[in-house]
Amino acid sequence: MTNPAIIDCDPGHDDALALLLAVADPRLDLLGVTTVAGNQTLDKTTANAQKILALAGASDIPVAAGCERPLVGDLTVADDIHGESGLDGPDLDGPVAGTVGVHAVELMRRLVAGSPEPVTLIATGPLTNVALFLRLHTEAARNVRRVVFMGGSTERGNTTPYGEFNIVTDPEAADIVLRSGLPLTMIGLNVTHRALATTRVINEFRGLDTRVGTVCAELMTFFADAYRRNFGFEHPPVHDPVAVACVLDPSVVRTVAAPVVVELGGTYTRGATVADLHHRSGRPDNCEVAVALDVDAFWRLLIGAVHDLGIPRPLVTSEDR
Repeated sequence: MTNPAIIDCDPGHDDALALLLAVADPRLDLLGVTTVAGNQTLDKTTANAQKILALAGASDIPVAAGCERPLVGDLTVADDIHGESGLDGPDLDGPVAGTVGVHAVELMRRLVAGSPEPVTLIATGPLTNVALFLRLHTEAARNVRRVVFMGGSTERGNTTPYGEFNIVTDPEAADIVLRSGLPLTMIGLNVTHRALATTRVINEFRGLDTRVGTVCAELMTFFADAYRRNFGFEHPPVHDPVAVACVLDPSVVRTVAAPVVVELGGTYTRGATVADLHHRSGRPDNCEVAVALDVDAFWRLLIGAVHDLGIPRPLVTSEDR
């Protein structure tokens, strides 16, 4: 059985690592990549996705741009963390393949409806595209195996005291996804803050002595400076690859079932994810919530994937998909 997947993302330094992991690991059949505004504006996140796929030798994977703003309110980008381009640090200039000529939500529909096996949606940005897909294409959504999203937290936030960036950017979209009835897995800050790109990890990327490894080291070096400046972290957490790792190897991330809702109206808590881990609310479980990470296994998986991208990738034709 193959494991077909779509990544919906807003690259972003950690989204870039998530894309590289998804491309490199043969256990995942990456059908397409859709982009959303979040870490930067839509034009920049889309260009960044194209650059990373080109770096990975995977320009044949279709890319479609999606929503340029949240369902409600205005977009606030994270240029203090990811820089003006969204991927500041390495030089990623070079030719890239174009996007397909449809909206991200339409590409999701085509890929999900056309897949002979249920498709996993891996979301590493705000959930705007995913929410619209679920609302507009209910028939196609029946062929979604599950939605794994990096977002939220069972503890603190990183944008507001209790709100994580992806959820705070579009709480209404997150609410739609959490009430969809689909199998869901939430990869929150409580777990991703354990996936720290230490100096040793950055040196391991650089020590691969490949173009991809060097780019990863440069991405993480910029990211480290941004996290040190903004949060006082000694080492930066790489959030988004944990969501991909969870799909590739469930033993890397431990989850528990719980009711999860998004706060939409709180003056101080809008965008907070309320995970009822002790089942005090009486609500039914609607989500698998990540609570633990095998840190060593995670880094072995990610660094091994980047190592493998130094080996020429077989050409994938449309007949192979």
